[in-house]
Amino acid sequence: MLLPIDIPPGIANTLGYLQHYLQGLIKCQNTSEHAINTTLTALTAQLQQITQLMTSPAPVPTPTIALPPIPMFPPPVSSPSPVLTALPKQRARPKLPSPPDFFGE
Repeated sequence: MLLPIDIPPGIANTLGYLQHYLQGLIKCQNTSEHAINTTLTALTAQLQQITQLMTSPAPVPTPTIALPPIPMFPPPVSSPSPVLTALPKQRARPKLPSPPDFFGE
């Protein structure tokens, strides 16, 4: 933008700043517009897919496989394995003496 020569420098600087600011806003607006258009395109494609799924005939249900019943009682307890019996037994901790009862009878 060309300004006449007789414009005071303060006004020319302000107009230059405003022009720079406006260019930044336009760039930001174009970026936002592009993001909105991309999002709308993706949402339109998804909507078309959903519409196709809703209007297509229902697929034939797949057969289900019957699972064996879960036993209600635990299996019988077998003897401990040799590995477990070979492990050293934990040592019992000594019992600490109880504190004296000063208020007892």
